[in-house]
Amino acid sequence: MPEPWPTDPRYDRELLRAGDRRNVIDRYRYWSVEAIVAELDTHRSPLHIAIQNWQHDFNIGSVVRTANAFNVSGVHILGRRRWNRRGAMVTDRYLDVHHHETADQFFDWLDGHGVTPVGVDNLPGSVPLEEAELPRDCCLVFGSEGPGLTDEVVAGCRSLVAITQYGSTRSINAGAASAIAMYHWSLQWAPHHRPLL
Repeated sequence: MPEPWPTDPRYDRELLRAGDRRNVIDRYRYWSVEAIVAELDTHRSPLHIAIQNWQHDFNIGSVVRTANAFNVSGVHILGRRRWNRRGAMVTDRYLDVHHHETADQFFDWLDGHGVTPVGVDNLPGSVPLEEAELPRDCCLVFGSEGPGLTDEVVAGCRSLVAITQYGSTRSINAGAASAIAMYHWSLQWAPHHRPLL
């Protein structure tokens, strides 16, 4: 950025000097990560997202990136702590990522924070997403690529929803499914939420 530089403490001096090549909206250009997080914290949605990581799912990074775009309160990883961060494109720095080794730990955390778990999978008994009224304070739970939600996690969810499909494939990956489900939640609960573009 050409001098004179802004004196606002939210600006990062190194970014002002070297340039800001991050994938952030213009409003946050040249801000420090800490300043962006502090600002995002003032208007987080009450939505949470969870994904099972039993098989080192490569979709987790995409889920995290989409969760950042919707400014959710948190992302929950069930199972393995390590996950492929490449797809997140460092967006995990801008929101809380929680790890739970077991499903019981995960459901205990949600219960303690008043968050309702809703499974997203095309299983028998699932309600079509377009017909579902999702709770405001909910956690949308996605399974690993391939096997989907485990029986243990299905048993802990208060309800199940499925994304209606019209083609030949049995399922869509968790990255795409999470984007659709987050958008559906936003249509119900964030109609007056001002985008930050």
